[in-house]
Amino acid sequence: MLKKVASLPSEKKGRWLVFCEGKLLVDPNTQLPPLTRWESLRDLHHHRDAIYQLHPLLNECYPVDQFVIDVGNENIASLPYESASLRSVLMAAPEDFGVIARAWQYTHFYRTHRFCGKCGMATSKVDWEVAIQCHHCSHRVYPRVSPCVIVAIYHDHKILLAKGIRHKESDMYSTLAGFVESGESLEQAVHREVKEEVGVEITNLEYFGSQPWPFPHSLMVGYIAQYKHGEIKIDAKEIVDAQWFDLNALPLTPPPFSIAGQLIEKVKSRQ
Repeated sequence: MLKKVASLPSEKKGRWLVFCEGKLLVDPNTQLPPLTRWESLRDLHHHRDAIYQLHPLLNECYPVDQFVIDVGNENIASLPYESASLRSVLMAAPEDFGVIARAWQYTHFYRTHRFCGKCGMATSKVDWEVAIQCHHCSHRVYPRVSPCVIVAIYHDHKILLAKGIRHKESDMYSTLAGFVESGESLEQAVHREVKEEVGVEITNLEYFGSQPWPFPHSLMVGYIAQYKHGEIKIDAKEIVDAQWFDLNALPLTPPPFSIAGQLIEKVKSRQ
């Protein structure tokens, strides 16, 4: 899914996913990763040996090649581009979600596995698969994927939505979500998270779908459930507010390309 680039044709345009710290380089005119020729990125030419080409499985017919460069904390202010948060870029280009999310998760994996977690020695990239190898103790590591459940709970013509600590300022309400703990099934995680976060119990749990979520390496597994009983009692460490909302009078909710937005739309379509 990633391959080392041996040579770059200077006349051919490509989409350049250049990661600097936790941000992505974008064209100020489009707010998207630059679509340009390698020769126009002269200030990055010392990174030639660190360029990888991305092959997105979600869209095998992507119109241009996708190249990934991680410049770490390097100052690249001389380039005619600006940096933007990963979240803002994904909001601006939801159709590129799979490509950009995949590129960032690989970049984050390589950044955080420069040394072996078993013996502490320096690691190196495996050139035929996405993995890190320690040649001192032979320990091999693959990209981390953290399963996270997310659930839309409905009752009559209403849906239960919560405002998390992170969305306190934006006033956005979303479906409930949480990480799966060791030793529990996805379904057990849904019931536990709902009980912990809002104090209610659910029934008729059904699988909806999944979505990779690059913050930083989650796999969101979506469910729809029916309210069973209990009064809302929020976990103030994670939740600012939780309420039942009429499906015809919803507050600010996540964008439709996100699985949270899709879950909400699915519940609305059933009513």
